[in-house]
Amino acid sequence: MWSRVFRPVSATPRILMRMASSAGNGKLAGKVALVTASTEGIGYAIARRLGQDGAKVMVSSRKQANVDAAVKQLQAENLSVAGITCHVGKPQDRTKLIEETVKTFGGIDILVSNAAVNPIYGPIMETSPEAWDKIFDINVKATFFLCKETLPYIKERGKGSIVIISSIAGYVPMKMLGVYAISKTSLLGMSKAMASELAADNVRINVVCPGLIKTKFSQALWQTEAVLERALEGIPLGRTGETEDCSGIVSFLVSDDASYITGESVLVTGGRSARL
Repeated sequence: MWSRVFRPVSATPRILMRMASSAGNGKLAGKVALVTASTEGIGYAIARRLGQDGAKVMVSSRKQANVDAAVKQLQAENLSVAGITCHVGKPQDRTKLIEETVKTFGGIDILVSNAAVNPIYGPIMETSPEAWDKIFDINVKATFFLCKETLPYIKERGKGSIVIISSIAGYVPMKMLGVYAISKTSLLGMSKAMASELAADNVRINVVCPGLIKTKFSQALWQTEAVLERALEGIPLGRTGETEDCSGIVSFLVSDDASYITGESVLVTGGRSARL
């Protein structure tokens, strides 16, 4: 829920080690990944990690400048990355994204659906029809159709994996973000409904649900010390998460190490418990 804005991550020794060993030698070597909303925030961290683990990665977002900046930075790390603009709510943009990925890298093995919006902050009972439509068009419908439209290309590879980025809000709705939370709950049901059908084509689908990740979007919860202290009370690990904390689990879920896992959701919340 709390992570849609990119914050630069310094090159820690762990990151540098992965960069040094990622050029075609990682666990995702030979795989092609498409990651939406991946020029900043969690999406960027995921694209970076998949590249570090050997995948060829197509990044995307709505703004060309952001795409150019992300591609430049990731290619500077010797990662196999390309980029294209895409508004996931527009069918023609989704088609262009998929076709360009296949044209550039020869196929698609992995889809990570990360794009989401939240245009309103306020009581759920005061949410307008227009806000409902926008949230569900992007967060739910576009996610489904991106999966559907990518599936034929994944099937051509013989097997593949889809990961949808939801949120702890899908389990525990936050006050004033009710409709957004409902859309994130819907993604949990979507993955469950799709898992058995996709399994017949040897395609797995799982969901990752971030908690309090330190980004611009969540800054109201961590910039003020008193507010941060209250937020951390329910987090056993006692800290906010970083975008990198969400990327390793995605890389695992799309790898052969997770070949017997589908239809599941994973909380990345520092130990904060949640259930429907």
